[in-house]
Amino acid sequence: MGTRSVRLDEEAEQALRALTAATGASVSEILERGVLVLRDQAFEGSGPDAWLAYKELDLGPGGYAVAPARDSRRAIQTLLAGRRRRPSR
Repeated sequence: MGTRSVRLDEEAEQALRALTAATGASVSEILERGVLVLRDQAFEGSGPDAWLAYKELDLGPGGYAVAPARDSRRAIQTLLAGRRRRPSR
């Protein structure tokens, strides 16, 4: 088990006090849980991938992705195939 010394700004210190009061957990327990949650997010890919994040952005006309980048070849082929099927006049 390691011992660490950390410096917190006022906002983080207030958050830590609020968490200890709300949960009854010790400062060490809260910091340990926080580190583990960050580890899980960083290494297990629990956050949204880039395509999902950009899909939710309002990029205006012409800025919407129709498929993730990994499927771009298939998406382009599908789009082009749809254009060829238009009835001729």
